[in-house]
Amino acid sequence: MHIKFARITLALTLAASAGFASAGCLKGAVVGGVAGHVAGSHGVVGAAAGCAIGHHMSKKKEKEQAAQQQAAAQAQANAQAQAAPKKK
Repeated sequence: MHIKFARITLALTLAASAGFASAGCLKGAVVGGVAGHVAGSHGVVGAAAGCAIGHHMSKKKEKEQAAQQQAAAQAQANAQAQAAPKKK
């Protein structure tokens, strides 16, 4: 039991110090850790994989949102350009 606690503490400390604790890593690590534990005492491996997948999915979602915002801004700019009176 003490070894598991030490491993978890070490993993969390390394993850937090390396900056992996952001952008979906923690949520993915929790889900992956639980899934790994249920699958047969592979909680640490599951947490590491979950962190990587969570981080990847978070970045993917951020890129999609940025593309949607850019498209909306472009559409608004086009609408304003068409609505503006043309000078002769």
